[in-house]
Amino acid sequence: MTPIVRMLGTRGVPAAHGGFETAVENIGLDLVDRGWRVVVYCQDDEPSAELHVDSWKGIERVHVPARHDGPRGTIEFDVGAVRHAAREAARDGSVCVTFGYNTGALNAVLRSRRVPNIVNMDGIEWKRARWSGPEKAFLWTQERAACWLGDHLIADHPEIARHLATRVPADKITTIAYGGPRIVDAPEWAVFDRGLEPGSYLTVIARPVPENNILEIVRAFSSRRWGRQLVVLGDYDPADDYQRAVLEAAGDEVVFLGAIYDTDIVSALRFHSVAYVHGHQVGGTNPSLVEALGCGNPVIAHDNRYNRWVADDAALYFSDEAGIISALERLLSDRELAASLSGHAHARHAAEFTWSRITDKYEALLRAHLP
Repeated sequence: MTPIVRMLGTRGVPAAHGGFETAVENIGLDLVDRGWRVVVYCQDDEPSAELHVDSWKGIERVHVPARHDGPRGTIEFDVGAVRHAAREAARDGSVCVTFGYNTGALNAVLRSRRVPNIVNMDGIEWKRARWSGPEKAFLWTQERAACWLGDHLIADHPEIARHLATRVPADKITTIAYGGPRIVDAPEWAVFDRGLEPGSYLTVIARPVPENNILEIVRAFSSRRWGRQLVVLGDYDPADDYQRAVLEAAGDEVVFLGAIYDTDIVSALRFHSVAYVHGHQVGGTNPSLVEALGCGNPVIAHDNRYNRWVADDAALYFSDEAGIISALERLLSDRELAASLSGHAHARHAAEFTWSRITDKYEALLRAHLP
């Protein structure tokens, strides 16, 4: 009998919005190759759309309409997806995996139909600085609901597993990290087309919010001339106080390329960079950091338990702007150090973060919960 998995909680495939969608695409395609029937719920933002089903590269896609924008539309989509999954899974013996807990209370629908549901809990979302007090309270409540209502929890980092173990028994948690491709070559045209030279710049790829230390990184880099450029990806709006401060702090060696969603272009920019600078302070296994390791990038990372576990010996670590400057001085003046960090990056990626390894772990967990 063909095993069936239903994947909920993302905007769907092909991936175009973020880390969870990329995970669903890669794990889903791997599972199809291994003989699974894979059903992915996809958000349809067309106001006149109706629920419909199609196929993409062997993945069955259930398109669920969301007739409103923003969080209201996301909740509308989640409600429709969970209802459909609960009905169909109760009939065909599927196991569900839900990515994220922002609407964690909806897991009650699956539990009421006795549908096995594994929840990837992502990071500690309610701790992020960008949320208001009421938003943090809502997310805290949804985290608790997902912990209670999920049949099993996935933590993407050992620190997240330790946090979840304060909510549920440890044997209800499995640690499975995020994956990324190994990149051993990439076209140079993507670099040249953006006015850059391969090997002449460092990259920063992160959401422009305070907890990611973008301002500190840009300010430190702009404090002197390096003979290199700092290439920053992401949308920066001068109307936003923090993002305007980042733009104003940038010297003439800082280049803002805007948001780029083409994964081949982003991979090429990473691959041909001198190093990747990672300022994230919170969260679990960060996709951008994993992808940098897959490109063999030497890393300069904020010093915290999350980044230390992911990058290990592939990074130099900082805790303030002086630390960023010190790491830049060391890395940019020592080719042997850069080569050593690059080798450690590839080794760390191969040991922990290949998609085949991640799919192995998902498949074992899914099989253990098939009804």
